[in-house]
Amino acid sequence: MINMLKIGVLAFQGDVREHIEMLKKIGAEPIKIKLAEHLNDVYGLIMPGGESTTIGFLMKKYKVDKAIKERHKQGMPIYGTCAGAILLSKEIIGSNQPKLGLADISIKRNDYGRQIDSFETELDIKGIGKSKGVFIRAPVIKNIYNGVEILSEYKNQPVMVRQNNILITTFHPELANETRVHKYFLNMAQEYRQIREMQKDL
Repeated sequence: MINMLKIGVLAFQGDVREHIEMLKKIGAEPIKIKLAEHLNDVYGLIMPGGESTTIGFLMKKYKVDKAIKERHKQGMPIYGTCAGAILLSKEIIGSNQPKLGLADISIKRNDYGRQIDSFETELDIKGIGKSKGVFIRAPVIKNIYNGVEILSEYKNQPVMVRQNNILITTFHPELANETRVHKYFLNMAQEYRQIREMQKDL
């Protein structure tokens, strides 16, 4: 069953509440993540939009970054939106800010412009279909490597990608009241839980 699957939401800063509400809406149990030990019981992690430099600094300060990397090695799914996407990237163009560097992509911050240049558009997402994308001071994925799969594009640039257990969107489905992207991620977390339970039985 997918119901009541525990999913962490990195809760240092940003649109934490919106992701929590989205998870509740689709039947998952959201857990706020502020310390490394908070990750122990979750089967997936959402890294929300916000200020990537602030989130990156706090992750490092409280050693949550090391815990996330360890859980990633174990196969736990991670979903980053906007700032979360930036922090997951191997390369942040023009920035040396703290990052996790787990996804083989190069990304540029705020490349669509300032807050006033935020916009909404219809996207075609592989495996999901037509969906509204909300872009707010969004980063742009400039390059992908090592088998990163493009799930959606806008003006020939990737806006949703997946690499194994990492899912990334440069847009905000939680602000569009669009549950299908979160359900997609929840399915990734459910598969991970099944693998963990099988390993326990061996």
